[in-house]
Amino acid sequence: MVAATLRVILALTARVLSGASVRWVDCQPDTCQRVYFANHTSHLDAVVIWAALPPQVRAVTRPIAAKDYWTANPVRRYLSVEVFNALLIDRQEIKVHHSPVSDIVSAMGDKYSIIIFPEGGRSSGPEVGPFKSGLYYLAKRRPDLELVPVFLDNMNRILPRGEFLPVPLLTRVIFGPPMWLESGEPKHLFLERARQAILRLKEV
Repeated sequence: MVAATLRVILALTARVLSGASVRWVDCQPDTCQRVYFANHTSHLDAVVIWAALPPQVRAVTRPIAAKDYWTANPVRRYLSVEVFNALLIDRQEIKVHHSPVSDIVSAMGDKYSIIIFPEGGRSSGPEVGPFKSGLYYLAKRRPDLELVPVFLDNMNRILPRGEFLPVPLLTRVIFGPPMWLESGEPKHLFLERARQAILRLKEV
């Protein structure tokens, strides 16, 4: 009951703090399984995307989050596990033979969607950096999933790197048309195509 109440409060708080305007371009909210992938400039990115989803979609969507940050203190740990139902990834253990993709696929099951950031870490400005390979291997393991690009505008100014308190500003959350991994598509071409899908939303 407490966690459910906090979900509502935090979703509203995130919307107010970010002043987020939400747009869906050639895509509609749906509870079908999806991978929402976005540019990454702030620790609040996952929360803002999660809050931008309608309640019924939010209920079946799990943010992928950095374990070291979200378990740094009891409050963050409670929020990430009990409120956001986040899937926490240990960034220190990501190696060639220890990819988190299997853990993500298992956690998704046949129910959950996820929110991920293919750049692998936060950028210091509005640029969208090269994508790491995780999105490709996830799409390869689950080719049925809709991959929905999300562009976050102005989030790097709301909670800049190194800051602890957010600064209320207007931002945009733009969901774009779903894409899929094409049969035989090379990894580098797919990752660049996914990156360009986010960049195109900047002009919307």
